[in-house]
Formats: sequence, C-alpha cells, structure tokens
Amino acid sequence: MDRKSLILALLLCFAASSCMKEKLKTTYNSQEDSIDKYITSNMYAKRTGVSEKTGNDTTWTDTLRVVRNGGANRLVLKEGLGEELKPGGKIAFYYAGYTFKGSKSNSNLFTTNRQETAAEAKWDLTDAKYELLQTNLTKDGFIEGLRKGLAGVKGGEECEILFSGQYAFGDVEFGIIPANSALLYHIWVEAVSNE
Repeated sequence: MDRKSLILALLLCFAASSCMKEKLKTTYNSQEDSIDKYITSNMYAKRTGVSEKTGNDTTWTDTLRVVRNGGANRLVLKEGLGEELKPGGKIAFYYAGYTFKGSKSNSNLFTTNRQETAAEAKWDLTDAKYELLQTNLTKDGFIEGLRKGLAGVKGGEECEILFSGQYAFGDVEFGIIPANSALLYHIWVEAVSNE
C-alpha cells in the first residue's frame, strides 16, 4: 500500500469512528430525554386518605422528590428515615431491574430479588431464593448509574433509579440486556448503615 492509500484508509477509519461516537452520543441524549419525560409524568402521585382538617376522605396530589447525581436520576416514591447512605456504606434492599424504553413494563424486567415483583410479572427467571441483598456501596460492586443513584438513600425509602446506557453497561451486551440500554431499577431499601 502506498503512502496516499494509507493516509486515505486512516482518514476513512477516523471518519467512521467519529460517526459511531456521534451516533452513540445521540442515543444517550435520546435516552436521557425519555428519562426526563418519564420522571415529569410520574412525579405527581395521587393519594387518598382522611383529611386532618375535616376528617373526611379526600384525594390530593403530592409532588415526589427527584435526586440527580452525575447521570443517575432517583424518583423517590416513599421517603425513608434516618441516615443517608454514603460511599462505602452498607445497604440492604430488594430490587427489580428493567431495560428502559420510555416506560416501566413487566416485559422489560430482567432481574429481581423480590418475590412479589416476580409474581406480579408472572416471571420465573430470577434469583430463586428471593433474598434481601446486603452489600457495601463501593465503586466495584455496582454499575455506575446504580451506585450514583443509591447514594443518599435512607432506610425505608422506595424509589426508582433511571440512567442512560452510558452509566450502565455501555456498548457491552450483558446477558439479556442489549448494549447501550438505559436502565430503571425499582428499589425497596430495608436498612442503611455507614459504620
């Protein structure tokens, strides 16, 4: 191969690489837009109960809390109590993981350790023991989006953590999870300890 052909080949490789990076960036931006739309449409929870003022049954709307941390988005469905989980802290929780395609659907469930969730989804390919996961919040123990999303949770908190494929498995296919997939984890925190 002569010098001109080599230069042309290198330029073509560079152009192809740039196109792939731009396409991936567009994919992640689109996923983040879908995540924002999901959060916006789900952050207002209708509640019913007895009014403290009147003693009558009533319905009201609560605005749920949203926590954003470096690409991870946590929609707090139920507030927890006590100390917030810090890096290296211990956490005990149940989870359900979904590939996120604009909504949470039983057809997108890929893992759970919560028996009720598996039963609701009529799903039997899961952790057979349905045991509470007890672990440390370390960089090595979780994918980046989940680790960042769990930072700051409290015992008793229920939340959904969403993040683009950039903070999940990236361009690696992981089991039944396609490469570059956005993920949603529904989390039920039982306990937190920073000791």
